[in-house]
Amino acid sequence: MASDRQPDSPPDDRRSDRPADDGAADHGAAAPSGPPRFDAAFRRQLAQLFAWRRDVRRFRTDPLPEGTLDALIREATLAPSVGYSQPWRFVTVRDPDRRAAIVANFERRNAEALSAYTGARAEAYAGLKLSGLREAPEHLAVFAAETTERGHGLGRQTMPETLRYSVVTAVYTFWLAARAEGIGVGWVSILDPEEVRRALEVPESWTLVAYLCVGYPLEEHGDPELARHGWEVRADDAEVVVRR
Repeated sequence: MASDRQPDSPPDDRRSDRPADDGAADHGAAAPSGPPRFDAAFRRQLAQLFAWRRDVRRFRTDPLPEGTLDALIREATLAPSVGYSQPWRFVTVRDPDRRAAIVANFERRNAEALSAYTGARAEAYAGLKLSGLREAPEHLAVFAAETTERGHGLGRQTMPETLRYSVVTAVYTFWLAARAEGIGVGWVSILDPEEVRRALEVPESWTLVAYLCVGYPLEEHGDPELARHGWEVRADDAEVVVRR
């Protein structure tokens, strides 16, 4: 499937035709008069967006245009949440010392993860690039506010984990919104969550859900990097779909 954007296309003016707040209807403005109509061309582009949402580890160091990260976060807050609890908490990380602490956290945990493999699998793991922490111009930590009173507990008394699932939907919404702007996102999970929480000095009641690297990709591919490097193959429908 071909991308609508070539890898060497300039990042300039990607947001020039976007309203100041695409989520205005959910942020207090008047709701639109009727539902949108999505035609076949849009649906094809949406499928392309899903296919080209890749976990990026290789970033250019170019900064994002002013206000772009905030606009993407605003779009992410349109994600669904259990009981309309909106438990996501986004922490932008630009302080060099805090970033250095995150990099050190990753390097320790990555070494531990490598030690769990042996033989060819260990060699393959060692050859993978598993984060863009040093290169990405933006770091974004996403937490779940576990004790939020928003939503009054609706929908999560039997499944409290849905609070964190709600944050995952916001992460994915952010990811797709960024990809639509030609911006890459990499999710770094090889971290000690408690060390991240302490490094960023956020409340103890917040749980780390995702630590994201954000920036323009150095290279772009339509296939997952782990598939391209032979770590794993894509599961077929028979493996993931159960019919009753």
